[in-house]
Amino acid sequence: MNEILNFYKGKKVFLTGHTGFKGTWLSRILILAGAEVTGYSLEPPTNPSIFEQTKTASQIKSIIGDIRDGTKLKAALVEAKPDIVLHLAAQPIVRISYKDPVGTYESNVMGTVNILEAVRACDTVKSFVNITTDKVYLNKEWAWGYRENEELCGYDPYSNSKSCSELVTYSYRKSFFNEDKSPAISTARSGNVIGGGDYATDRIIPDCIRAVEEGKEIILRNPNSTRPYQHVLECLRGYLTLAKAQYENKSFVGSYNFGPDDESCVTTGQLATLFCENWGNGAAWKNISEVNAPHEANFLKLDCSKSKTVLGWYPQWGIRDAMKKIVEWEKAVQSGTTAAEITDKQIKEYFNA
Repeated sequence: MNEILNFYKGKKVFLTGHTGFKGTWLSRILILAGAEVTGYSLEPPTNPSIFEQTKTASQIKSIIGDIRDGTKLKAALVEAKPDIVLHLAAQPIVRISYKDPVGTYESNVMGTVNILEAVRACDTVKSFVNITTDKVYLNKEWAWGYRENEELCGYDPYSNSKSCSELVTYSYRKSFFNEDKSPAISTARSGNVIGGGDYATDRIIPDCIRAVEEGKEIILRNPNSTRPYQHVLECLRGYLTLAKAQYENKSFVGSYNFGPDDESCVTTGQLATLFCENWGNGAAWKNISEVNAPHEANFLKLDCSKSKTVLGWYPQWGIRDAMKKIVEWEKAVQSGTTAAEITDKQIKEYFNA
């Protein structure tokens, strides 16, 4: 995996959504690799935020901007002259998408149009990856994983807007990036990522941590729903692997799933139990069913055979390893270790394993 880090040394990388949870972890990887990073994003979406805790803004060029502002986004990207563009910026929360469907579609669909238009205006870009979600698929709640050629049709506004983002990317690849000199254009689909420093609302691990720090029981609204949980570094390595592969050979363009093996497809209740076991100190959870709750899928997992076969990408940290790292991260920060130190330590452990 050190080949991945060596590849990014000296590369100019433009990253949207760099102030978020995944964006910060990805920025830290690129910083350690020696890349020249330009980030474009809204202000950190949470308080506290891992972006501010790690003081990442001081180590990259950080631009605060909205991906819905196409003019500002294009100017920033053209000025940066990147080799590689990784598009993470989005409105990522299912429940928020029910409250603000218009804003969700504006960010996730027109934001994709805007970044692709910016790439069209910049002749230095050789590789572009649009990060979407496992929820882009028409979920039939069947027992096997979805492959990249399955039908796209997300149910809720968030999932559906990401399905639209996939279609926008496909159209642009066919319509505007179809010449030999055009940049390589792909999409990456991953599921429920977990890791230290996630402070988002309506996510299981942040909810667990907030509850135990307040001395309360963890509340689960749907403990029987099954999700493919993976440590954030797993999918980020997938994005970097894909961007590298198509940078070097455009035959790798397409859509790729980056999800965990079956052992890490667990119910929310199993995940919470695993968290409690690792946290200790009497941590426990209870189920409180909601009345008239907005629709969320009960079962969903990915078939990652393509990523394994074509890119040589395989999961490295299973769900038990991931949970140990999350608790280690949180307790390290509580004990006075800086967020940057523990984040970078775990990145080095992961890539040197």
